[in-house]
Amino acid sequence: MEGDVVKSGMPLYWRVCLINGLVFVVGTAALALAPVTVSATVLVSEAVVLVVGLLGIVVLNSVLLRTSLAPLDRLIRLMDTVDLQRPGRRLPEAGSGAVRQLVRGFNAMLERLETERGRSNAKALAAQEAERRRIARELHDEIGQGLTAVLLALKQLSSGVPPAAQKDLQEVQETARATLDEVRSVARRLRPGVLEDLGLQSALAALATEFSEHGMHVRRITSPGLPALGEERELVIYRVAQEALTNAARHAQARSVHLSLQRQGPAVVLAVDDDGTGLRGAEEGTGIRGMRERALLIGAELTVGQGGSGTSVRLTVPLESR
Repeated sequence: MEGDVVKSGMPLYWRVCLINGLVFVVGTAALALAPVTVSATVLVSEAVVLVVGLLGIVVLNSVLLRTSLAPLDRLIRLMDTVDLQRPGRRLPEAGSGAVRQLVRGFNAMLERLETERGRSNAKALAAQEAERRRIARELHDEIGQGLTAVLLALKQLSSGVPPAAQKDLQEVQETARATLDEVRSVARRLRPGVLEDLGLQSALAALATEFSEHGMHVRRITSPGLPALGEERELVIYRVAQEALTNAARHAQARSVHLSLQRQGPAVVLAVDDDGTGLRGAEEGTGIRGMRERALLIGAELTVGQGGSGTSVRLTVPLESR
């Protein structure tokens, strides 16, 4: 409620100017009408002097206030647009005295907020990955092994089942086998074992193959001889690619996706372009915000926008200087 009043009210600069202008008008009128300071009958020359003096005072006062309060106006605009998912924006420490201290304090507060947010995001994402690994392990060890045992039991029973029931038994077997495949697929998505065992490029290839098998053509291009990025950065790149492909298939109804991982100067760039419906002015959902959080964790830059005919996702991961 309070923020609405501030946004809809008169700016601070003009409120101060109006108040000071009224004070100057009242003072000038009193000076013009008081016989002790001006002649009893105000002469035309005296009135001209008073008007010119009043205008000069108002103009000078406006200039001084403009210079003094301009940092406050910039601070208010920055406070309205600040986004911790796009860090680094700071206000120049212009002005002097209390205004300069206020700007410096606000910049320091932003620095602390971004630092604490980065730490909490790192802990949250680490906990999320640990939970993903736990669920994937339980799916593989508990449910997967259970379904495998069911399939073996059904296979043993098939020899003693009457011919009339063979068709029903085969349908049950197919259902159990399809369920086992789906459980294994979910476990792979939760815990990319191929990323740990074979590396990022093989993991992206497996990811592209998985989505291609579900009806969306994924064309993949990777540069040979990419530098080692480290476990944390490779995991972020994999998760961003996974989320971008999921959004393209689930929300954009894309039929074709171009996935590339290439080195561009001092950075490695992941690009995912689809031919789906695009963003269409919609606000960023939890998936895109999650990608931004992961990008911030490794100091990367994520851009999501309208591509040629669909959505374009770019993750720019700077290489560590040696």
